[in-house]
Parts: sequence; C-alpha cells; structure tokens
Amino acid sequence: MAEVATVEINDAIFCQQHSKEVCENCGYDGREENDAFFGLDPIDREGIEAPAGAPNKDGVYQCKKHGSTACNQCYGWKKQITRLRTQAKKAGKK
Repeated sequence: MAEVATVEINDAIFCQQHSKEVCENCGYDGREENDAFFGLDPIDREGIEAPAGAPNKDGVYQCKKHGSTACNQCYGWKKQITRLRTQAKKAGKK
C-alpha cells in the first residue's frame, strides 16, 4: 500500500488531500495516532475532519474562519475526540 501524504494541523494528523482523520479515498486512518498524542487509549470512534484552512507563510495551518494557527474553536481536537469517544462508548452499550 502506498504511503499517504499527511498534514499536521494544531497537533493532530490528517490526510493532506482531504483534511480527514479517517479518509476512505486515501486509505488513511489517523485515529490511533491522534488519540495517543492526546493521552487517550485508542478506540473505534468516528473520525474528525479539519475545517477549512490553509498554510500560512511559515507553512503552519490556520483556520480560514479566524485566521489562527491555534484556534480552539476550529482546532479543539481533544474536545472533539473526547465527545466522539463518549458517543462511541454509548453506542456500544446499546
């Protein structure tokens, strides 16, 4: 399988082409790596998708909405991952 180009956006890893943590088009799944980075045990959960953004002059991604490289509203990955983990756990209990 070919290596998938990835991009780091505010400490989380996504496929570079689609800005998705789990990308079926690219065959990429970065959930385990992102969970581990934020100190969480990996579980089967939905993937996150980065909102519209682009690299600034230094090559660091910033959100288009706020123009920030550390935007907690757009790039609050730990909060988003925690919410998705809770949903996955609840779905498994049904």
